[in-house]
Amino acid sequence: MIQKIIDGISEAIYKAFGEDYEIYTESVEQGLKEPCFSILCISPTKEQFLGKRYFRGNHFCIYYFPKSEEPIGQCHEVREILFDCLENIVVDGDLTRGAHFTSEIENGVLLVLVQYDVFTREIMEEMPMDDLMDQTTVKG
Repeated sequence: MIQKIIDGISEAIYKAFGEDYEIYTESVEQGLKEPCFSILCISPTKEQFLGKRYFRGNHFCIYYFPKSEEPIGQCHEVREILFDCLENIVVDGDLTRGAHFTSEIENGVLLVLVQYDVFTREIMEEMPMDDLMDQTTVKG
């Protein structure tokens, strides 16, 4: 599920910014090609509800590394676009709404935090009746 959300975020960013911006979904030690985005899932949660229903809290951090003479101003512009384009993303063919947007700028790098919370249901694999065996004993 997390990788599908990352794909949805990447697609939304690509549609909003085009091919002039690199989008990284894995950590990069060196050689970032700026301007670029980096997408990380941080502290996902899973909570069981009734039966096999689960609430999954998916918290994401999107970093934006500007390449500009005025990085703070560019970060402000990019923040507004990200807030708009990440509000609704496509995940596995369905629209998923982002919530709890927050952001900050640290050392000229924009950090946007967003949550994509979903309910999931685990489906148990059905066994054919022929594979089931019943053992009983009679007390006498």
